[in-house]
Order: sequence, then structure tokens, then C-alpha cells
Amino acid sequence: MDEFLYACHAAVQTSAGLPSGCPFHVVLGNEACDLDSMVSSLAYAYFLSKTCGIEEAFVVPLLNIQQEELPLRSDNVFLLRQIGLSPDLLLFRDQLDLVALQRSDRLRLTLVDHNVLPSSDASLEGAVVEVIDHHMLEREPSPSYHATVETVGSCATLVTERLLQKAPHILDQQLAQLLYATILADCVNMAPAAGKVTAKDSLFATALEARFPSLPPRAALFQALHNAKFDVSGLNTEQMLMKDMKMLKGSLSMAISVLYLPIEVFLQRAELEEELSGFCRKLALDVLVLMSISFTEAKQPIRELALFSHSATCREQVSHFLERAGDPALDLHAISCPHDHVVAFHQGNSSASRKKLLPLLKDFVRVRRGQDKDDEDEDGERRVPPTPANSLVEGCPLDAGPPPVSVHALHDKFGQIDAR
Repeated sequence: MDEFLYACHAAVQTSAGLPSGCPFHVVLGNEACDLDSMVSSLAYAYFLSKTCGIEEAFVVPLLNIQQEELPLRSDNVFLLRQIGLSPDLLLFRDQLDLVALQRSDRLRLTLVDHNVLPSSDASLEGAVVEVIDHHMLEREPSPSYHATVETVGSCATLVTERLLQKAPHILDQQLAQLLYATILADCVNMAPAAGKVTAKDSLFATALEARFPSLPPRAALFQALHNAKFDVSGLNTEQMLMKDMKMLKGSLSMAISVLYLPIEVFLQRAELEEELSGFCRKLALDVLVLMSISFTEAKQPIRELALFSHSATCREQVSHFLERAGDPALDLHAISCPHDHVVAFHQGNSSASRKKLLPLLKDFVRVRRGQDKDDEDEDGERRVPPTPANSLVEGCPLDAGPPPVSVHALHDKFGQIDAR
């Protein structure tokens, strides 16, 4: 892996050893650049480099963050150091101009741990040739790319499956430990109570253990990663918000940040409201959603939510939508908050992670977009309202519009009334 990453650095910096105009096949993780995203990018790029010749394209794993942001991913840094892989060998988004490569028709793109490019990367869509993801498929099917999408606990599980099926000989202790640690972290040490692990995750974690008996014990490795991820000592408020954040843009702009401490502790930070205001101005956010996770002494997860916005309407609309959500139901209970522009909740459904919260927020944005539009069609006819988001049925009889009424049907109806 070290030699491969060193060659990637050299190729990006100088194009040394590459044919003139050689395409780059970039394996790109998501913008959160969590452990799963980083490891899936590294492992799958390494796999492609061993199974595809340089004549086809030069394969590069790219972390979808700025280089200066890596220290915020403390568990990523911990795992790299544990396996002896220098963070200096990694390539970051600010070190390779994907737009320029696309314009020169030299970019091929594989998406791992996400399947839809953000609007800021819309110009890269034509370069997508493959998708490997464990989230819900949101992109339109197309013959221009191959998709492997399965809702398992970790994208690293799907990458491990591909490696073991297609090129098991490239797996060594270092690569196996990268994949193994990521599966354990994503699946909460394979604990069924956490609601993350699937049969496939268990199958390939066990397969790695069988091939590499010297892998660290599950419990010890998971606990070390857990401690590293939740270590926010020394981070300021902006760094804590940026540490694990995803953006959502539509009729309004949102960010969802995961906090690794109880929400009550975070809300007590000095000058918090001013810092949240500055953060939202910097990123042009209408709403900032905070999802905190902490653990009981018995290692059971505790999740809490908070919403920050200067708009009382936005806070109320998002709050009401999430309180009424049914798939999944979050089981929210309001808790006291010392700040005027923040509302906070205890989340009774502790298995509903950000991965499950994001689709709910996307639904809210879609519903709100529809409400912002005129309720009239262009021809002046009233539109039939859609099925409410919290409907107890799959569809509504009026989804397709009101039933047609003919003159003949009216005559029959009046005849029935007369007969009575």
C-alpha cells in the first residue's frame, strides 16, 4: 500500500511515468470523509491498481476533504498510525483538480460510500463509471456506470467482498486490518442491539479473521477506535461542527453535524450562540442540525438532537416534521435549552443514526419546496395535494387526481336516489 500511495503522489505532482494525456481513475469517498469513506477509497483504488493496467488509467484514491481537515478525523488518523501508514501519503481534494481533468476528458470517477454527487460537483457527473455504496440508491440508473448498492452496515464490507472474490492475493495484514477495523467501527463491534450489523458484515469480518489470525481482538480494536473517534479534547466549536458534517441544499440550506458528547454539555459552551451564528453565516446555512451521540456505562448509545436557526419558522417547521416522522420514528422528547435560537430533544430511538435522519431531512426539503410553490397549476386548476409524509398508507386514492365524473354516472346516481 505504501508504494502504491507514493506512486499516486508522484503521478499527481509531476505526472512522472505516465503516458501523455493518461486518464486518472479517481476513487472518491463522500464529503464527510469518515473512516468508512477513507478506507473504502484506499482499498478499492489499490484493488483497481492491481487488476487494471496503467494503459487504461492511473488509479488514485482521493479523500474528499481539504488536507488541513484530516486532524479532525481523529479515528482515521489513529487507524493509519496503528497500521504504519503515514497520513502524508494520502491525497486530498485540494491536491487534484477534478474539474480540469474532466474538461480535458481525462477523468474517470468511482464513488464509494455515497452514490450522488453534491450540486457543487455536478459537472463531474459524466465521469462516473462505478458506484459502490451501502446507502439508499438516489441516482438514476444508467448504462454509463456500474452500481453495487446494498444496505449493509459498512461500505468496507462491499469492498472486502469484491477483493476476496476477484483478487484475494492482494490482501495483506495491513490492508486487511484497514477493512476489518472499519467494519467493526461501522457495525458497532457487530452488536445486534445497535441496529447496524447485517449478515454480510458478519460474514466478511469473520472471513478476514480466518485469513489473518493475528488481527487485533475485536473488543480491543473497537474500543481503541471508539476512544479515538470520540476524543474532541482541544477542538473549538467550529472544529467540532466540521469534524463529522454533511451538507444538504434545496429550498433551504442545511448542515447536519454529529457531536461526540452529550448535547447538554455542548450547549453549555461559552459564547455558543455567537459561534453557531458565525458558523452558519460562513457556510450560508439556514438551519444547523446537531445530532449528538454518547454512551451509557453499559455502552448503550444515547442520541440527542438540536436545531439552530435564527428563523423561528424554520426551527418550528423542521422540529414538527421530525417529531411526526414515521419511517423511522425518532421518538423525540423536548429538553430544556439555554439558547433562544436552539431547540433540543432527547431521541428515544437510539438506533436512528444520521444515515437514517438524512432521508427524513431530504423529505422535509422536498415537502417545503412544494409548499413554497403556487398551489395552482398554470391552467388555473387546483392541484390535488400529495399524500402527507406521515401517512399511514403507502398511497392515497387521490394521488392521481379526482376520479372522472360522467353525465351518465350522474343520471344513474339520481335514479338511485329517486328509487329510494
